[in-house]
Amino acid sequence: MTVRDRLSSPSSTTWGLGVYTALLFGFLYLPLAVLALFSIVDNTVAALPLGSVTTHWYETVLANGEVWVAVRNSVFVAIGAVVIAVAIGVPGALLVDRHAFPGKHVFQKFVLLPLILPGVITGVAFQTFFQTIDMRRSLATVTLAHGTALVSTVLTTVYARLLRVDRSPEHASADLGVSPIRTFLFVTLPSIRTAILASGLLAFTLSFDEIPVTTFTIGAETTLPMYIWSALRSGNQLPGLNALATMVALAGGLLVIVFALLSREDTR
Repeated sequence: MTVRDRLSSPSSTTWGLGVYTALLFGFLYLPLAVLALFSIVDNTVAALPLGSVTTHWYETVLANGEVWVAVRNSVFVAIGAVVIAVAIGVPGALLVDRHAFPGKHVFQKFVLLPLILPGVITGVAFQTFFQTIDMRRSLATVTLAHGTALVSTVLTTVYARLLRVDRSPEHASADLGVSPIRTFLFVTLPSIRTAILASGLLAFTLSFDEIPVTTFTIGAETTLPMYIWSALRSGNQLPGLNALATMVALAGGLLVIVFALLSREDTR
């Protein structure tokens, strides 16, 4: 067997893909593994050698009242943003999928703009808008900014699901004289509910860890990402921040798993 044949054999291809996968996962998740490692040892700086295993940093974080206030604010903002994004994004997806209107193709392109624009540009735009209407910056302005920016996330996710929905049950419901609202509630909604839940979870995750837009729209309050960013800039509480970041990463990973499961169910 020549060298070329060996390189093109199935076993060589499998081995090569395995190595590539291992390197890719190592590149993506090794920093998180190091973060988690230093969150369970008593080192005060992230340097070798490793100290003794401890849960002290987690206990310190969980006993910190400022952290709990920041978590509460982040959850409040994320839930509000999800409500806004779903309330606007789902009807928008139905509008794009079911109706023809002037400028529809242009609208389909521009609805992706919030996903493409850098967060700094979006934040500056919202700050200017709130100043123009003389609205004081607070958690409410952060919620409005996040919710508006995440409408496109919900709209595109639900629209992709609507494209695969069988319309015949809806037509049958209309032929039987059922009202459009009841048809939507009992026929259309069950077929897209997993897409709505998945997009809502994704919007929650994106809002929860958002920094650029939050920086330009928040007032005296703080969110968890802003708290972590401020603490890192001051150079204090590094071991505690390792523990806090590890907990946030685990919670985010759990949401991503749920999102993936819902998306997989939605494609069946």
